[in-house]
Amino acid sequence: MAPAQIPPNLPLAAARFRSFLLRANYLTANFERGRQMKRLLSTVLVLALTGATRADEIRTPIPPSVISDPVADAVHPPRSAQVLVPSHGMGMNALFYLAAGTGSHPTMVLLHGFPGNEQNLDLAQAIRRAGWNVLTLHYRGSWGSPGIFSIGHVLEDTDAAITFVRRPDIAEKFGIDTRRIVLGGHSMGGFSSASHARRDERLLGVVLIDAWNVGATRREFARVNGAARAELVAKQFDDLGNSLRGATAESTAEEIMAHRTDWDFESWAKDLTHTPLLVIGASKAYGDENRQLAEAVTRAGGRVTAVTLPSDHNFQDRRIALAAEVVNWLMKLPGL
Repeated sequence: MAPAQIPPNLPLAAARFRSFLLRANYLTANFERGRQMKRLLSTVLVLALTGATRADEIRTPIPPSVISDPVADAVHPPRSAQVLVPSHGMGMNALFYLAAGTGSHPTMVLLHGFPGNEQNLDLAQAIRRAGWNVLTLHYRGSWGSPGIFSIGHVLEDTDAAITFVRRPDIAEKFGIDTRRIVLGGHSMGGFSSASHARRDERLLGVVLIDAWNVGATRREFARVNGAARAELVAKQFDDLGNSLRGATAESTAEEIMAHRTDWDFESWAKDLTHTPLLVIGASKAYGDENRQLAEAVTRAGGRVTAVTLPSDHNFQDRRIALAAEVVNWLMKLPGL
């Protein structure tokens, strides 16, 4: 059996594997198990070489569903279904990622942020490969869903989405185990997930992905006035494009300013203790605010898993690490 080939120009993150691989070539050359060992080592090396997740920064084991396709189920394959989620007389555009296999499945409602340029659909796919259904949606007034967009409407739309997946007819049609529903979201979606979770003790868990503390943004806006505030608002909300109907950067700022204290999620800590909570912060964005929330919920007696990844708000260079944290946590929830 030929020895494993070592790329000549290894990045620093993979250099430590060089001597390990060479030693494995020598010690296991005449054993069948050696072939399997070197395949595993080569896989880890490829991940390091491609920059998917630097080997020296792996914080949690990477589950197979994050980086590999499942065994095909020819009888009951995974599928998708477009649905309209009713909210206050409107039908929100939504897509179900439905898991393979028969029977009912645990289900996650995954919410995007403001305005939703990053939808985390790679995360939805990884969660589905792990055996979960995932519902993604666009709030009223966003990305083609009818209605007018506002943060207040997002909070209502989140409530509506959870009501939708708990409906007996929807649960039967799409194979949803209504006893195992998790709510999660990124940025504004995390803010809205936390808001809903305060009043919902039936959730199996809640996932906050660099959640946006809208109350903290209000404090930033309140420190300045006039042209200085206008400049800050324009900078904060510079990526709306044509995504939102009935909302602008200015109207969103006005809505935020109208909520003096009730949209500061750290003040919700005592109401978030009844459900397991995963809080993932981004060190280059809202990592401190998410850590502070996690610490506040823990002090109040909550069950919190808190992680801060070294990345930006959209985790653009830590997508594998992000998915690994979420999937591993989901699979440790009670009843799974």
